[in-house]
Amino acid sequence: LPISLLLTEDAVYAATTGTELTEQVHQACAKFKVYALRPDLDARGLTAKLIDGVTLVDYGGFVDLTVEHPTSHAWL
Repeated sequence: LPISLLLTEDAVYAATTGTELTEQVHQACAKFKVYALRPDLDARGLTAKLIDGVTLVDYGGFVDLTVEHPTSHAWL
């Protein structure tokens, strides 16, 4: 399976333009699939600043990703 990265909670800041991580996340989008949890972006008022190449998912999409990728790792 291809590698996927799901950004949740405060990690969604990395999926927005104008941060010190913008270029790194943009480069990551060229190597693997990057997702951001839309409710977390919406809650922070950041949805309009999403980096091109990052795919938004809702909670159902979150579940779909966990089914698609049987192995997952979480970092806090």
